[in-house]
Amino acid sequence: MPLLPSRPLGRSGLHVSAIGLGCMNMSYGYGPPGDRTAMQALLHRAVELGVTLFDTAEAYGPFANESLLGEALAPVRERVIIASKFGFDVDPDTGEQRGGVNSRPAHIRRGVHGSLQRLRTDRIDLLYQHRVDPTVPIEDVAGTVRDLIAEGKVRHFGLSEAGVRTIRRAHAVQPVTALQSEYSLWWREPETDILSVLDELGIGFVPFSPLGRGFLAGGIDAHTTFDAGDFRHNIPRLSAENRRANAALADVVRQLASERGATPAQLALAWLLAQRPWIVPIPGTTKGHRLEENLGAASLTLSAADLSAIDSALAAVPVQGERYVPRLQAQVDR
Repeated sequence: MPLLPSRPLGRSGLHVSAIGLGCMNMSYGYGPPGDRTAMQALLHRAVELGVTLFDTAEAYGPFANESLLGEALAPVRERVIIASKFGFDVDPDTGEQRGGVNSRPAHIRRGVHGSLQRLRTDRIDLLYQHRVDPTVPIEDVAGTVRDLIAEGKVRHFGLSEAGVRTIRRAHAVQPVTALQSEYSLWWREPETDILSVLDELGIGFVPFSPLGRGFLAGGIDAHTTFDAGDFRHNIPRLSAENRRANAALADVVRQLASERGATPAQLALAWLLAQRPWIVPIPGTTKGHRLEENLGAASLTLSAADLSAIDSALAAVPVQGERYVPRLQAQVDR
């Protein structure tokens, strides 16, 4: 398959592959972690296919995912862009998750120090605040990252799940390169006001869960059972009842994809790529064939007529269920 084209993340000067790789579920979140050797081979294969943006976080494990990427990507470090995150209240020494968020400047610095060691690198290419901390002024957070950039430990600053006011305030202190938030065919809230602000300020957008946490890819139905430790138990729209109701949406996506000679996952990703030239989705997977399938979306061009047909078809199929349980929704800055 052809190598991936590159895309700019806004007007920051940072260019990455049109589709990145979300690495969380290799170590955390979707059940038992993948076999380490197999996951390293998958990361190597992604590099071979032209993926340059690899997304991780200190909280994934905690620490396990950064360690995995650090070992796997060290031999090709100069060919890749590594994005990581701080902001959850993770003990920087033990990895204990203490609950809630923590973006105090001293905590950020200790977290970045640990991330650099685990990632086996001297700089983090794109450092996100994982969740906005309402107890710490965003100006203090942006200022801390600005200092880390001046020290050469970080190259670019990003925000995750931040609202418009937070984005503007942070950007005024340290230009924001990218926003990472959920965006997909079944979660389109960013279209309300986020996309226009990103366009105005020249900020790129990195949608996570671009395949609806697997639902849009067609592999999840009402009979699917999730492992006891699977994060998707926290997604009301993925309850058994709502999966039955949302099957109609999956059927529509499957039909639209079939008409265009694509898989449902490829259609969902190509639709995102068509929304703006500075959008770079980061689907995750632990399987080589899914990786190649997802990257194939970069070769699927959707016409204006295709996009209109997709919008019309999906508008007739309302999504059932909330995005998060209340505890997690409370951590989303809006």
